[in-house]
Amino acid sequence: MDRYFMQLALKLASKAIGKTSPNPLVGAVLVQNKKIVGKGFHARAGTSHAEIIALTEAGENARGATLYVTLEPCCHHGKTGPCTKAIIKAGVGRVVVAAKDPNPLVSGKGIKEMRDAGIEVETGIMEKESIKLNEVFNKYITSKIPFIVAKAAMSLDGKIATSSGQSQWITGEDARQNAHYLRNCYDAILVGIGTVLSDNPSLTVRLGSGEGRDPVRVVLDSKARTPPSCKMLNQVSSASTYIAVTENADQENIKKLSDVGAKVITFTSSEKGEVDLNALLAFLGKKEITSVLVEGGAMVHGSFIKEKLVDKVVWYIAPLLIGGENAPGPVGGSGYQGLQNALRLYDMKFERCGMDFIVKGYPQK
Repeated sequence: MDRYFMQLALKLASKAIGKTSPNPLVGAVLVQNKKIVGKGFHARAGTSHAEIIALTEAGENARGATLYVTLEPCCHHGKTGPCTKAIIKAGVGRVVVAAKDPNPLVSGKGIKEMRDAGIEVETGIMEKESIKLNEVFNKYITSKIPFIVAKAAMSLDGKIATSSGQSQWITGEDARQNAHYLRNCYDAILVGIGTVLSDNPSLTVRLGSGEGRDPVRVVLDSKARTPPSCKMLNQVSSASTYIAVTENADQENIKKLSDVGAKVITFTSSEKGEVDLNALLAFLGKKEITSVLVEGGAMVHGSFIKEKLVDKVVWYIAPLLIGGENAPGPVGGSGYQGLQNALRLYDMKFERCGMDFIVKGYPQK
């Protein structure tokens, strides 16, 4: 029965994917005599935690009940009070925790506090599923560096455009809609100046349901070549746009970009005169941007892979054969000289999406 109720708690937690940053995804289910008496999930930062919602719904029925929660209850004061004290006060008899909270402010302390209060606490039920659900939070809370997802759409023979540069559209409507859902899951979306100049993208979330929120836009643009008239800077959106430049950037264009609302941030250039990616990610982390969806282009993907900054890969593959020696692929740069050094993925997942396929995996580190 423990797995059954924990599965329900995980399902509840997943309802808030893309909405709780910088907080984790958490679901809770209260059970009394095998009957659910309360349930809830954390909807967004600053609102009630899952445990509090479940306890409120249960009322007096929480006394002696079993609480299933996907992440260790917090025991510190943040924007809301500690959940452990509310659990103890409500008289919950048993707590089943999927995974410990990696947050140093909690990290086992919540479990200890409940046990010290006489509550039976069990851990590790569907732990793997909980850790994967909170892969973004788990990295960010321990490193203050955003979780990086590399995303690309290509043909079966590995092309992201024809030799003449045509790229719209390689994948079908279902895959493109799925890509917008993917954008909705992460805090920021990042592209290089090449993508801005060639595609003039909006970098917004366009879901058929009308739901979703636009991620923060980030452009790698060492010389500040972004046109002030580009779509992303001239549309109605609540999302900020950061233009990452170097000290070699055109100062006049920096002013023009700032005048139209862009937040231009200057970073020390790398040996190749490019924006220092590690410095950029540290900056984004300080802004509580916990995750970044890197959409390319090829040189940007190559740079992130070379620096070993990618945490997850999401590749859309269309049943097309484009051909052409000069047609670009999804990963540029110098690449790996030996196959033994190539980036290998694990924990692979393959999905059908309309006529296309989605391949997901994690780089071996």
